[in-house]
Amino acid sequence: MNIRAKIFGTGDAEQPVLIKAKAPRGARADALNSVAVPRAETRRANTREDDRHRLTDERVTVVHKRRPYDLELINLSGGGAMVAGELPAKLWDRVELRLGGDGAIECAVCWVRDGRMGLEFAQETRLDCSVGEQAKVLRDVIARSFPDAEFEAATADEPIAKPSAAELRKGARHPLIWSGVLHHNFESHPVRLRNISSTGAMIECPVALRVGAEPLLELGGGVELPSTVTWAVGDAAGLHFAQEFDLSLLARSRPEVAAQQWERPSYLESGNSFDQWQHMSLGELRQSLEGFWKR
Repeated sequence: MNIRAKIFGTGDAEQPVLIKAKAPRGARADALNSVAVPRAETRRANTREDDRHRLTDERVTVVHKRRPYDLELINLSGGGAMVAGELPAKLWDRVELRLGGDGAIECAVCWVRDGRMGLEFAQETRLDCSVGEQAKVLRDVIARSFPDAEFEAATADEPIAKPSAAELRKGARHPLIWSGVLHHNFESHPVRLRNISSTGAMIECPVALRVGAEPLLELGGGVELPSTVTWAVGDAAGLHFAQEFDLSLLARSRPEVAAQQWERPSYLESGNSFDQWQHMSLGELRQSLEGFWKR
């Protein structure tokens, strides 16, 4: 080998490589699968068909046509639940799921198979108070958070029935969903209110809560509620407020508006989209509330 030619690049003959370049090892910045991670042990069973977040030895009461039924609660998360047992309900029947204390939530049966049922929770936050108190809260919320909400006039093809105060008294549904932040153990987590009253609330929380814990529920607008966890099942929990809560203070926090239309899944019988829970639009709700107070 001519060292001088190798250093100064002279000579035409191809020179042998003294030191071969090493193959790259480790993870490459642009490839997440560049490093193989061996399993500690092989899979021993097929768990793909198992129930996710399966609850054990949990019993709940489901009320159907004013009759209570004791059922097994298989799971509870993501705005719905799976139950098993004898329940003479059909697809889209309305039932009430009672979890404990103030943990009662209206549901719709969205599927039935092999002795099990899937329950879809009502979207809106239920206000557990008198009709007059509820009307006042909703009117204040719309006036503060949605001042531009107007009643949509009916078209020639699709006439819209004008809501009345009687419809409100019979339980016409509002489309509002309240959320908040739960402060507990030096951590903060967003939560959704399933129902709320002057004494407590049912929340949907992404972390498990211990019965007896004392978190702080913040609803926005300066509303902070010291609470005690009275029950917890899955990602749902019941809170008891340390002091009586004035529901009119809900107007300080801006709620979200539930989706008005529900799309029928492809695995169900064909049909057009419809408002599964028969929510009023904000404009319709506003007009109904005005009629309620003028009666």
